[in-house]
Amino acid sequence: MVDTVLASGASRVWQVGALCRAIADALEARFNPVSVAGEISGFTRAASGHCYFSLKDAAGQMRCAMFRRAAGLLDFAPRDGDRVEVRGRLGVYEPRGELQLVVESMRPAGQGTLFEQFFKIKAKLEQEGLFEVARKRALPPMPRGIGVVTSLGAAALHDVVTALQRRVPHIPVVLAPASVQGDNAPRELMQALTELYALAEPASGPQAVHVDVILLVRGGGAMEDLWAFNDEQLARMLARSPVPVICGVGHETDFTIADFVADLRAPTPTAAAELVSESLPVWLGVVADLEGRMQDALQRYQDRQAQRMDLAATRLGRPSALAGRQRLKLAAAQQQMHHALRSALQYRQAQTARWHQDLPAAAGRALQHQRERIARAELRLGLLDPSLVLKRGYAWLTREEGPALTSVSQAHAGQRVRATLADGTVDLTVVNKTSN
Repeated sequence: MVDTVLASGASRVWQVGALCRAIADALEARFNPVSVAGEISGFTRAASGHCYFSLKDAAGQMRCAMFRRAAGLLDFAPRDGDRVEVRGRLGVYEPRGELQLVVESMRPAGQGTLFEQFFKIKAKLEQEGLFEVARKRALPPMPRGIGVVTSLGAAALHDVVTALQRRVPHIPVVLAPASVQGDNAPRELMQALTELYALAEPASGPQAVHVDVILLVRGGGAMEDLWAFNDEQLARMLARSPVPVICGVGHETDFTIADFVADLRAPTPTAAAELVSESLPVWLGVVADLEGRMQDALQRYQDRQAQRMDLAATRLGRPSALAGRQRLKLAAAQQQMHHALRSALQYRQAQTARWHQDLPAAAGRALQHQRERIARAELRLGLLDPSLVLKRGYAWLTREEGPALTSVSQAHAGQRVRATLADGTVDLTVVNKTSN
């Protein structure tokens, strides 16, 4: 709607709706979100589930509306006269032009001590460096397993499981149940984390579940309801986690010590699940992008190879000319081989002819040589004939039983011996022997 503008110098005239929106925008920029303490007055709950009431103190009052979603998170029944602290957004209810506070959370008044403890613990851990951005770890893009710490009866469990089942049904989810409210909650939360930390170690078998990220979640509530997540020992244990931790505790306006220590804070449990479960269409888009890149790379490779083939074809020239040159080389090689074979054959034939010519003469010379060797052997053998020695007056003495006598020591007096001469034998008897 266009505002009416009067003549120059006149003050601006607002339309009612435009002025209400302008006031609402100014309140939004100046105050929101805002926390207010007061006493409930005129509390009513409509059939729709929305709640309407006023907050008042001695100095004034303010109309409030609490819609069904926020009202459903209340853990107590507000009544007229209750002193409460609310957190919400200040605005203008335009149909009636009334100032209105839209309440997002409510708790009984008197929690100042809890706030003091919260800020004391926060300051201590912050000074020790547990909130440093440098120690925060990036989330795994595709975890092999997701650990969840929450109560079995919590609505946050249903929200997380629903989101994970819808987005990444193929990734195993390990639930470590624990109380998320009450005196025993910190101890149970740490026990649940210990169980998941063990699964963060390298898997021992093909069927073993490996947890790569942990979700610590619960729904919203009053500060005392979320107080377990402000436990100092729990915060220190979160800082020792071997894998990234996402804290999704409460609503967007709720903050706990666990939020500051965790690697990442999610405004709601559902948002925590979505942070570690990239949906299937996204991954399909990644695969399609990779496929396109591979096709482009393959096309570029084919183009380069085609260019190389063109260059090689240019260097080779016409195939028919190349074949002609190769045929000429082949014919020349065949002629050279034929000539070499013929020359070798002629050489062998000449050698054979010469061998046939020289063979008779060589055989004759060899035969004459062998005859001369035999003659010389016969001469030497004749010179060794014992009969020739006997003809020169020598005798060959043997014992009567046959063996030859070659030494005086072999004979004794009275011994009968036989002497072989050139023309016969003589039997003798040894009378005496004399040694030289």
